[in-house]
Amino acid sequence: MARWCYRHRLVVLLLWVGALFGLGFAATTAGTDYANVFSLPNTDSKRAYDQMEKAFPDSAGDTDTVVWKVTDGTVRDASVRDRIQPVLDEIAGMRGVGQVAGPYQGERGAAQISRDGTIAYAQITFAEQANAVPKELVQDVVDTAQGAERAGLQVELGGQAIQRVQEPPTGLAEMVGILAAALVLFLAFGSLFAMLLPIGIAVFGVGTGLFSTQLLSHTTDIPDLAPLLATLIGLGVGIDYALFIVTRHRRGLLRGLESEESAVVALNTSGRAVLFAGGTVCIALAGMLVTNLRFLDGVVIGTSLTVVFSVLAATTLLPALLGVLGTRVLSRRQRRKLAERGPEPERASGAAARWSMGVQRRPRTIAVLALAVMAVLALPVLSLHLGATDQGNDDGTTTTRQAYDLLAEGFGPGFNGPLQVVVTGGDTDALAKSIGGTPGVAAVAALPPANGVTVIQVVPTTSPQSVKTDDLIDTLRDRVIPDAGANAHVGGVTAVSKDFATITGDRLPWFVATIIGLGFLLLLIAFRSLVVPLTAALMNLIAAAASFGVLVAIFQWGWGLELLGLGKEGPINAFLPVIMLSLLFGLSMDYQVFLVSRMHEEWVHTKDNARAVRVGLAETGRVINSAALIMVCVFLAFVLSGDAGAAMAGVGLAAAVALDAFILRTALVPAAMHLLGNSNWWLPAALDRRLPHLAVEPAEAPSGEAAPVRGGASAVHGFVRDAEGEAVDGAVLTLLSKGGRQLDRVTSLADGSYIVSVPAPGTYLLSATARSYGTRAHHVVVTDEPLVHDVELLQGEVDADAVN
Repeated sequence: MARWCYRHRLVVLLLWVGALFGLGFAATTAGTDYANVFSLPNTDSKRAYDQMEKAFPDSAGDTDTVVWKVTDGTVRDASVRDRIQPVLDEIAGMRGVGQVAGPYQGERGAAQISRDGTIAYAQITFAEQANAVPKELVQDVVDTAQGAERAGLQVELGGQAIQRVQEPPTGLAEMVGILAAALVLFLAFGSLFAMLLPIGIAVFGVGTGLFSTQLLSHTTDIPDLAPLLATLIGLGVGIDYALFIVTRHRRGLLRGLESEESAVVALNTSGRAVLFAGGTVCIALAGMLVTNLRFLDGVVIGTSLTVVFSVLAATTLLPALLGVLGTRVLSRRQRRKLAERGPEPERASGAAARWSMGVQRRPRTIAVLALAVMAVLALPVLSLHLGATDQGNDDGTTTTRQAYDLLAEGFGPGFNGPLQVVVTGGDTDALAKSIGGTPGVAAVAALPPANGVTVIQVVPTTSPQSVKTDDLIDTLRDRVIPDAGANAHVGGVTAVSKDFATITGDRLPWFVATIIGLGFLLLLIAFRSLVVPLTAALMNLIAAAASFGVLVAIFQWGWGLELLGLGKEGPINAFLPVIMLSLLFGLSMDYQVFLVSRMHEEWVHTKDNARAVRVGLAETGRVINSAALIMVCVFLAFVLSGDAGAAMAGVGLAAAVALDAFILRTALVPAAMHLLGNSNWWLPAALDRRLPHLAVEPAEAPSGEAAPVRGGASAVHGFVRDAEGEAVDGAVLTLLSKGGRQLDRVTSLADGSYIVSVPAPGTYLLSATARSYGTRAHHVVVTDEPLVHDVELLQGEVDADAVN
């Protein structure tokens, strides 16, 4: 497939461009039909909602609030009334506004003025729900209302429709994330074209995925949160998947392969890993279906579709673009060096190789330090409180937050989240009196009955996000309503949030067990080991705990919220654990596959666990860290989205990816594998015979490096050091037959390690030479098992007898 796409690159490119613009035109023409269908079957709040819908079928429009406060006198003063009432009348006359209920309208309106008379509010009911109200109309309402402000008179507005007009421009977060990723890619590659490739693949994958999701919104219920999360995950995985493949392609070019062969090898190696990783992300996302929360079904559809298109773009469009660019994916310096000196054997060197050697030398110390860091970061998770954020968590400079604070100041903290006790039978007056006498209740008001249903508005003394408010809901349901003998249910936004948090908490263990179990099975088949998938599962749990600890510290405790400009502390959104864990398990699997597949390949060649872990980390560490840094940039950019849920998810995922890549995959995992030794690769023989074989990343054809040893072949491996015991980097080792025929030729890595392949057991000559050193040669006797043979090179000495 890669070869076909490379050779027919113009056809592939035209097909993708046509798909992107065709889907875009269709989606733009059809418009959006996102539906926030939030249903919690078999909950008390759902039963309350159903009864209210029957009793009040016409209350469909979004209701927002205008709040004003005076510093001198009261809001009843003629000067204030004459300034506010004309504004309310003008708003009521706007097309799209159903009605305006102000405080100057009879006895019922008087209840909309605070006891001290300094704060009042009016309710604006639009003809449509918040998402359907035109932004132009909402902006006119905001401008008209705030036009009444003067010295001593503050006017603020709150509500869902109002919140939409104070969000940053659409696409700001995406653009910032892409620019940050582009900077990281340019620093990593040093080539403009190599930088643009992953960006382009991500844009095509996310674009086609989002347009398809928009079209699907007309046939199934997809929440408006789905495209935001799909963009979040699509940009991250799209750039990372292309980065893995482009990195492998550049390695092939530097090793002397033709552009087409290099692209084919890259797709047949890293491309397979991308397919595997994309599948694991989709499986992890599908794990959300286990929770049986229908609200998340549309999220699964949107995000999974975007991941699928990102994988397709990486495996079909990318080889076509590689064909268009040829060797220009290399920097000018690399192309010039390749032309002057020819291809060079690949060597893992630099910081990655030095770090890998350090982990091998001190695995216990590094494992203990990494575990200590993760444990400290995970401690805050013990105080995790699930709930729902509201406009009280907005930034203090926004009008919605100031309106929220004014209502809390004038009418009590519980006014922003009243409970609705929906009564369908029994003595309503007795129930209202009993509720009024319950500790934690600030005010009770029974509304006129309709269709046999009476709604009792209950204002708690505590805020909607307080644990005491949750306790009050339990008290009303478990004691007050049964004692009054009434048939009633407790509903309202606050009660719905509490029920959602309870259901999420109850189903979370099943969800975690499902995605960990599926991940375990995939890694078991891929690497034919019991210990590797067990280690991966444990690391995923550690990463999840630490990332949620960071979330609690920032969003629940408020550490650094002002610095990030993310408003006020509050509970963690109840839907976030499910979404975050899905994405975290899927993304961490990418790094695990990329890291361990290289280790596994080395283990198959040498059966030397220490070498396999060292070489695997040295050769993949830099790419993993670059990919993680790109994802962190993309996720953190969603702090600018203006959506509190997306900002929380962005910070949480950025912390999770950073901790997973920089601490777990490049420190704790290799340290643990060094400590576990050969048991890493243990698999019972009976299970080995029954498991299907899956090649995640097949080995490349030999090209200066040791080839896989199969069918009776073996290997010689070890270290090249000088007289002081220091590693010799770049030493050339040649394996010769008895007749002097060269069988294999390799170059030692930065840590001095090398491996040469042996075709069959026997006696061979191994020679080693390096710049500034002499030549040493030794006869080696190789059996069916790999032979460990260290070489010591001396300054200027040539072992002529052995060579002859």
